[in-house]
Amino acid sequence: MQMHKNRPKNEKHSRTVMIRILTCIRPHTALVALSLLLSVITVVLTLYIPILTGHGVDQIIGKENVDFKELSAVIITILACIAVTSVCQWFMNHINNKITYRVVKDLRICAFNRLQVLPLSYVDSHSSGDLISRVITDIDQFSDGLLLGFTQLFTGVITIVGTILFMLSINPYITLVVVVLSPLSFLIANFISKRTFAMFKKQSEARGELTGFTNEMLGGIKVVQAFGHQDEAQEQFEEINRRLSGYSMRATFFSSITNPATRFMYSVIYAGVAIAGCFAVVRGMLTVGQLSSFLSYTSQYTKPFNDITGVITEFQNSLASAARVFELIDQPSIAEDKAGAVRLQNPEGHVTMEHVSFSYVPEVPLIENLNLEAGCGQRIAIVGPTGCGKTTLINLLMRFYDVNSGIITVDGQNITDITRHSLRAAYGMVLQETWLKAASIRDNIAYGRPNASEDDIIRAAKEAHAHSFIMRMPDGYDTVIAEGGSNLSQGQKQLLCIARVMLCLPPMLILDEATSSIDTMTEIRIQKAFEKMMEGRTSFVVAHRLSTIKSADMILVMDKGHIIEQGVHEELLKKGGFYARLYNSQFSAV
Repeated sequence: MQMHKNRPKNEKHSRTVMIRILTCIRPHTALVALSLLLSVITVVLTLYIPILTGHGVDQIIGKENVDFKELSAVIITILACIAVTSVCQWFMNHINNKITYRVVKDLRICAFNRLQVLPLSYVDSHSSGDLISRVITDIDQFSDGLLLGFTQLFTGVITIVGTILFMLSINPYITLVVVVLSPLSFLIANFISKRTFAMFKKQSEARGELTGFTNEMLGGIKVVQAFGHQDEAQEQFEEINRRLSGYSMRATFFSSITNPATRFMYSVIYAGVAIAGCFAVVRGMLTVGQLSSFLSYTSQYTKPFNDITGVITEFQNSLASAARVFELIDQPSIAEDKAGAVRLQNPEGHVTMEHVSFSYVPEVPLIENLNLEAGCGQRIAIVGPTGCGKTTLINLLMRFYDVNSGIITVDGQNITDITRHSLRAAYGMVLQETWLKAASIRDNIAYGRPNASEDDIIRAAKEAHAHSFIMRMPDGYDTVIAEGGSNLSQGQKQLLCIARVMLCLPPMLILDEATSSIDTMTEIRIQKAFEKMMEGRTSFVVAHRLSTIKSADMILVMDKGHIIEQGVHEELLKKGGFYARLYNSQFSAV
């Protein structure tokens, strides 16, 4: 019963996706028209050959009674038709490939561009494997279906129409047998295709889930093995794979019925034409050559139906994959900068937060009525237990998320009145989670300043205490970092991230557990580099090691989204409150 309820919805969704696909093809209308023209030429010549064949058969009247002159002319004409048809088919396939891959290229660019502007809330709520699957796997599936559509659907439809016209020119009555029986094939194909779309859609979703899980396991394979989680991971993988296999089997089952069912109908049609044709020959309504032509046409007429039903099956998979891609493309992007938003120029770094409230989920409040003022050049340390809102505070400062209520200002300007690009360019970030692209060390350090000189890059690396280990690498600054920085230690990756900020030196800094993966001796050197880097710059330092923030101008102690204490290190220790307990818990042995 549920399947019948969902069927109209699936049909409407399928039509909507089809309209979107046609919209994607529209820019290539000229190539589509040329492909159709070549398809018409190919079909007409192909269908003309049976007439020539029948004419040739009629030239063989009997033993020692053959019109060789006329037969030779027929054979030459057939060979010429075959040659022209082959050339047209080659060009048509080339054009179809060009159309398909241009559409796919445009669609993949569009999907990737959408990823660049999606709100972090959407990215955070979807696994990276699912998003990758939409941009790569689903578009590949769509490509296969689209190529089949151009290659076989156009030619198939034109062949059907052309065959009927040629058969009508030979004998309208026998043609009627073909036309009357043919709709049964369409009814069977339509009945089955309605049931395959839903299964192919579930198959695509399960495939994305499996890709995401595999990606997650590969990224944390050391942790999986260290905690002996292989069996549980295997069970979870098998459960998702079992669901994917089930959806795939059901989709394949429905789609596999199409071919044998339609072939049965083709056989019935062929038999009907053969019987009717034999009676027509006996009555003198057809020649033997015309009957051979008619049987050839009947065979050619049924073949496109088989191709089209195969295309329909593949196209259902393609539509399901395209639907997931369009769903990604249709996601609302980050809200545009407000009309009249200005560029933040020469910021001094005076940052305030007034009555700010924010939550990721409306039902679960996180930050409520938070007030903060950071003067120009001040060093603001933010401490507190895990989940208290420290990193969320950073996300709000950078406008990765917008506040639910209240305002944040920089130099007296509401950050919603400032362009996001100029606001984020005013901050330099070093995060606990490092990110390096698969490129040379030089390119990674110069990520924020691509035109930086070699001397500036080396200077930044030296100030970050990264120069020495870089020079020990096989190719120095030209050493290519593997994907995810797998050929570097966690500490080395963090040093490169610090060097990246050292090179840009923006007016405001955000250091979110920036030295968490660095050994104690290196941390001491890095702290000296940070001291130099933070001179005259407003800095927000999120730290768990309280020893690193003793010199901060203001320490904010957060708990459950509120600032519960603030002051300098000595003041907070004297209060004997939450900060003092945190500090003493870390140095209780001292």
